[in-house]
Amino acid sequence: MAFFGVLIFLGLVTLFASFFTVKQATAAIVERLGKFHSVRHAGLHLKIPYIDLISKRMNLRIQQLDVMIDTKTLDNVFIKMKVSVQYQVIKDQVADAFYKLEFPESQITSYVFDVVRAEVPKLKLDDVFVRKDDIAIAVKGELQEAMQSYGYDIIKALVTDIDPDEQVKHAMNRINAAEREKTAAEYESEAQRIRIVAVAKAEAESKKLQGQGIADQRREIAKGLQESVHMLNSVNINAQEASALIVVTQHYDTLHSVGANNRSNLVLLPNSPTAASSMLNDLVVAMSTAESFKENLDKKLPPASEEHVH
Repeated sequence: MAFFGVLIFLGLVTLFASFFTVKQATAAIVERLGKFHSVRHAGLHLKIPYIDLISKRMNLRIQQLDVMIDTKTLDNVFIKMKVSVQYQVIKDQVADAFYKLEFPESQITSYVFDVVRAEVPKLKLDDVFVRKDDIAIAVKGELQEAMQSYGYDIIKALVTDIDPDEQVKHAMNRINAAEREKTAAEYESEAQRIRIVAVAKAEAESKKLQGQGIADQRREIAKGLQESVHMLNSVNINAQEASALIVVTQHYDTLHSVGANNRSNLVLLPNSPTAASSMLNDLVVAMSTAESFKENLDKKLPPASEEHVH
């Protein structure tokens, strides 16, 4: 009975050992007596117990390998670059991926080092930042060609980080700050120039309008004086006496305006009873003298020669 119990137990173990499952996005490599036999994909499968052996379960999902590289640019700046490579086992080449390449990560890392250290020394530091996509494309192209023969497909290569030396970063920050200060100074100077030009234009316009106002004012004053003289002449007052009378009248108007303004400065003017009479006499004498001088000057000038038309 014990013997039959052992046989039943061994039979059950053998039966259960004959079946196995493979998870989704996974491939199982089956070897028979140490030799490659087949590749089994997701699902329930049957194998010969004790003869067939599952040697490896390969991951078919996309995997990522981050590679850190120290290299130098064309302008002798040492930088650290991080290149992320996304790769995947080709579903139809699972056996090649397992048997041809023992350490795929090391192989990918070697190719990334080779490509990056061949491309970056051709570029200056600023160009490395600008053309990082070109570097990534070069890495992907080199890896794609090399790794497909080993059963691996390169999905994407990305330059995810470019880290220059600390001193270089400080120098770049100072350069950027200086450039921004220069631009700000240029804009500020331009704004100052615009303000100065605007003020000058406004002042010129103000002076122009002020001049026009003064001219209009004097024109109106002259018209008023002319009307006053004509009116005085109509009552048998000659021009000299009329002018003197107008001057005296304006003199007293000025005194009245100065006295009416409480913010006006102190002005010393003659205000005795004879001041107006003296001012009037002085004006009449001055006008008479000017008239006499003009008559004498006209007598001394030779008469203009007459032109005869033949």
